[in-house]
Amino acid sequence: MTTDSAQRKILVTSALPYANGSIHLGHLVEYIQTDIWVRFQRQRGHRCTWVWADDAHGTPIMLKAQELGISAEQLIADVKAEHEADFNDFLLSYDNFYSTHSPENRYFAELIYTRLRDGGHIERRTIKQLYDPQENMFLPDRFVKGTCPQCGAEDQYGDNCEKCSATYDATELKNPRSVVSGATPELRDSEQFFVKLKDFEPMLRKWVDSGKLQPEIRNKLEEWFENGLQDWDISRNAPYWGFEIPDAPGKYFYVWLDAPIGYMASHKNLCERTGDDFDSYWKADSDAEMYHFIGKDIAYFHTLFWPAILNGAGFREPSAVFCHGFLTVDGAKMSKSRGTFIKARTYLDHLDPEYLRYYFAAKLNNRVEDIDLNLEDFVTRVNSDLVGKVVNIASRTAGFISKTFDGKLAEALPEPALYAEFVDAGEEIAADYESRQFGQAMRKIMALADKANQYIADAEPWVLIKNDETRASVQGISTQGLNLYRVLVNYLKPVLPDLAAKTEALFGAGELNWDSTREPLLGTSILRFKPMLKRLETDTINKMTDASKEDLAAAAKPATGPLADDPIKDTIDYGDFDKVDLRVAKIVNAAHVEGADKLLQLTLDLGGETRNVFAGIKSAYQPEDLIGKLTVMVANLAPRKMRFGLSEGMVLAAGPGGKDLFILNPDQGAEPGMRVK
Repeated sequence: MTTDSAQRKILVTSALPYANGSIHLGHLVEYIQTDIWVRFQRQRGHRCTWVWADDAHGTPIMLKAQELGISAEQLIADVKAEHEADFNDFLLSYDNFYSTHSPENRYFAELIYTRLRDGGHIERRTIKQLYDPQENMFLPDRFVKGTCPQCGAEDQYGDNCEKCSATYDATELKNPRSVVSGATPELRDSEQFFVKLKDFEPMLRKWVDSGKLQPEIRNKLEEWFENGLQDWDISRNAPYWGFEIPDAPGKYFYVWLDAPIGYMASHKNLCERTGDDFDSYWKADSDAEMYHFIGKDIAYFHTLFWPAILNGAGFREPSAVFCHGFLTVDGAKMSKSRGTFIKARTYLDHLDPEYLRYYFAAKLNNRVEDIDLNLEDFVTRVNSDLVGKVVNIASRTAGFISKTFDGKLAEALPEPALYAEFVDAGEEIAADYESRQFGQAMRKIMALADKANQYIADAEPWVLIKNDETRASVQGISTQGLNLYRVLVNYLKPVLPDLAAKTEALFGAGELNWDSTREPLLGTSILRFKPMLKRLETDTINKMTDASKEDLAAAAKPATGPLADDPIKDTIDYGDFDKVDLRVAKIVNAAHVEGADKLLQLTLDLGGETRNVFAGIKSAYQPEDLIGKLTVMVANLAPRKMRFGLSEGMVLAAGPGGKDLFILNPDQGAEPGMRVK
């Protein structure tokens, strides 16, 4: 088990969180993934630098600051402080967290723009843009919503579809509406600046074909190439919060131009403080490695636009871009009403950050897949793996050393071959970390933990300690167990840095690196063992989700007046109501639900697609009376996991209850799948 022979020089970035809101667990999938990989590289002896920043420009920042009655600069500073506190408490080991609203970012944005312009890669063009006639402003992409022109998904932003990942111009949206006012936007002429992405197609094809991307992203890029690379609009009209374009008064750099440039700005800021050589990382012929960790929703920007503008401005391209999927909680999108839209700070108020770090590590791989935080499984896995397997090894053996052998380890291991097996496993585990197969690494580590616990169970030191003739052997057994524990914690250190620090203090043998456990610790003294991780209780999870609901409730207005006992919820605008997709469905089967007093299980035909729905209409209908009838359902309601199964929608019903409960029946001329307007 040896580290790589040559020290690598690595620069790592994470996607920039937006500077107008709190960090939540969805963000932390990426940040924890990045941190584990960075810590692993450092543990192997490599020089690995991690920089990133708050994404601090764009219309949303400007409007949020106006809403709060503060300057945009003050909003940025406040949010940055909140973000950094969350990151630090989640044990993220970044080298610099900066802001895109910085002199360094302005410098590099202007430099890249000027080089692209002088190279003939920027074109001025008059285009039609969406304009809000009520607010008297041109609308940035993210302030327009409508129906995706590719797949027909509703309530999508004006730059990309979250359902099918298509990218498009906001003017291509069907049924567009202004997010600011709800008004229907108008098309008006506007001169804008475009990067001619087609200029870089040969370079981009070579870059894409060089093995730097995951297969899923590589395949998606091939689709974009086949459809033809689109020139990229990099300017926005005033009013806009950002950097003004040097040779175009009243025009500003689009936030998506200066956001990735924030990687350069943050690194430059760090280099100015540490004396490191910025150019050695970013020059076109650099031998340093550079990796971006991002979500799959921004792959287009990082795998096409970003390498293109870097190349056009004379800088190097990334060594690779690592994309990950989204987070679901209990099998569904994070939900404020269910308390599963959990802010980082709400989690930290209730739980140890290492629980989540381990759970995410156990789920993550190097593919572009969504991962699910199942809260029941979360409790089970933390208690079983971390408390019941890993820490349990030390808690079962350290007491014997302290109480009976004056805190001193034995001079030899009774089972050196077992120790060698643990050491030899290190290279495979290192390969898993390197390739971001964290879940695979965790499974191998836990399999070793099982072997260590089995060794202790078979040796029965608690029995041997009671007999004068066998008492001495307990020192060797305990020494064996503690050394196996130390190897495991060494392998887990990128994931559980706090547990590693406590373990380093227990043994007093210095900081663990990947080679630290090649040889066992023998004949040395250890400190008295103290509990290192507590069992996780379901009640704590419930308190956390309740607190997340309270966050939502705190933002709601109190109910007053005659309806206070049954309050009407906060008003919504038409745009919110338009999100509800009502469809005609045919009931092709209906059945009682065993153990449920109010539910019937319905199988619904949506015109070629079948859905399973649990409906609380048992008091009014017999299952056989429903089969063949048409009804109306909410077709785009997120699936809900129930103890009876997964409910994939909602059937509409009305009435006071009991037998007076009626499912909504459409006109019998309707067809399954037809939208109800």
